[in-house]
Amino acid sequence: MTATIEKLRTFIKDNKAEYIELEKLLTSHKALAPENGGVGELDKCEALQEFLISHGITKLERYDAPDSRAKNGIRPNLVATIEGNKDDYAIWIMAHLDVVPTGDLSLWETDPWTVVEKDGKLYGRGVEDNQQGLVSAFAAAWAYVANGQKPEHTVKLLFAADEEVGSKYGIIWLLKNTDIFRKNDLVIIPDGGDSKGETIEVAEKNIIWFEFTTIGKQCHGSRPDEGKNACLAANHLAVRLNSELKKKFNKTDEMFTPDYSTFEPTMRSANVEGVNIIPGSDVMCMDCRILPCYTCDEVIAKVEEICKGVEEEFGVKITYRTLQKAQSVATPKDSLVVKLYSQALKETHNIDSKIIGIGGGTVAAELRNLGYNCVVCGTLDECAHMPNEYCIIDNIIKDAETLAVLMSK
Repeated sequence: MTATIEKLRTFIKDNKAEYIELEKLLTSHKALAPENGGVGELDKCEALQEFLISHGITKLERYDAPDSRAKNGIRPNLVATIEGNKDDYAIWIMAHLDVVPTGDLSLWETDPWTVVEKDGKLYGRGVEDNQQGLVSAFAAAWAYVANGQKPEHTVKLLFAADEEVGSKYGIIWLLKNTDIFRKNDLVIIPDGGDSKGETIEVAEKNIIWFEFTTIGKQCHGSRPDEGKNACLAANHLAVRLNSELKKKFNKTDEMFTPDYSTFEPTMRSANVEGVNIIPGSDVMCMDCRILPCYTCDEVIAKVEEICKGVEEEFGVKITYRTLQKAQSVATPKDSLVVKLYSQALKETHNIDSKIIGIGGGTVAAELRNLGYNCVVCGTLDECAHMPNEYCIIDNIIKDAETLAVLMSK
């Protein structure tokens, strides 16, 4: 087995030109969601299909989610299967096809849709997010196919739609409308990580975005006694929410950075147009990132209690709505997918992994909430969504080697 693995790793290292070619091909197709002014991922998906077939990866299945706004009315999800010696479970490597818009073109030093190679890096929109992980997955699988080897367990590469704007036509649609996953399958999502490639993300903080509307009574700035200052009440509300929620939900977890729950007032809408007008209404928002040991409902109950107290003190009416509410269970630290990835990192690159949680939301939550164990990991500089997005070519190879070793377990 050691000789076989070394042969696969050598093959991966020797074919850098193919990975650059694939990055160029993928970037040339503007896979933007309709929400971002595009027509979806179909052209990119079809180009990828042709590339895979030309490299011997021919067992392909398409799962097209209907979307009338997109080209041909579909959002494609592509699955490539590499048969293993065993099929008791599958190892999924999940990447996404869509990218985000370029943003201000004046900030780009190169054409975002034409990959430029410079100093060991590839520049272009999507080259890191999420094409780096996609190409690494291809490279690992292709090494087996090209060398006539089988992975120990069936490997499935999922190239999903719609990750950047909510996954309604991607993983969420697949989970609702297909049965492609089995409960004991393992899922690796190479769409996050760190520059050393040592972190394995297994959990996310729960997320609630609140919008609070405070209604008082508008009046002249010189006669606050004739009104009810909605701005003043909302200010007190913001401070109390921040301080009392921190006090109530005060546990820490070193797996996360920061290691505590956060409750931050953020966006605020304009209220009145004159300094001498006491506002009768005020709208503000709050971004809450909550350790998974607490539920969203626990936080909401405390929020309602605080709102009631401010209403009574200031004589105002406070209503709220949740702009986002996302709760995720964690992948156990001792799960098989964590063990296998940790072993592969150690054996391949002598890296001791670090198990972490994150504050942001990923597609992993959709899988974890239905009982699928998955990890988010990779070696990348986290320049996604930035102008002059880049990926390091050696990181494509490094992660492909890790995946190839994992596939042998």
